[in-house]
Amino acid sequence: MKQRIPNPIDEGDARLFREAIGEVRPLAPVAPQPATLRPEPRPRMFEADEAAVPGELLDLSFDPAMLEIGEELSYLREGYSPKLLRQLKRGQFSVQDDLDLHQMNMAAAQASIAIFLAEAKHHGLRCVRIVHGKGLRSKAAGPVLKGLTDRVLRRRDDVVAFASARPSMGGTGAVVVLLKG
Repeated sequence: MKQRIPNPIDEGDARLFREAIGEVRPLAPVAPQPATLRPEPRPRMFEADEAAVPGELLDLSFDPAMLEIGEELSYLREGYSPKLLRQLKRGQFSVQDDLDLHQMNMAAAQASIAIFLAEAKHHGLRCVRIVHGKGLRSKAAGPVLKGLTDRVLRRRDDVVAFASARPSMGGTGAVVVLLKG
């Protein structure tokens, strides 16, 4: 089927049309609607996660099975819910800062951990990551910095819990630490 192309409107047709419809009244110009501003994006899951921590810290029971044996580090301070440690292991807390101990000796690593955690507390951070490495070059002594990190964190009052990081965040070569608020 052939498509029909309309004939162009000539001046005579336009004049006949204007005579047929009569006098017209122009409409007053209408101002366009103001553009609605979209709200700024909000990290709602992060906010919900952070808001849930204080309530969970206060409403917790004690589970004696706090330690995990093996390559993974795991610790939960007495008086806190095991649910908190499970959430930490599953990566349900947002890591807000991190410290890398690679290439440090024990004294430098211990001092760095103390300074890092003091700064985290000062800035109100709740969840941080410490990369201690897997100790692959520690030979027979085993992972020196990993053991040091475990001992230091267990002794600190501001540490609620810690666990080896998820594989995508360093696995057994890093630990995620939950701090008191």
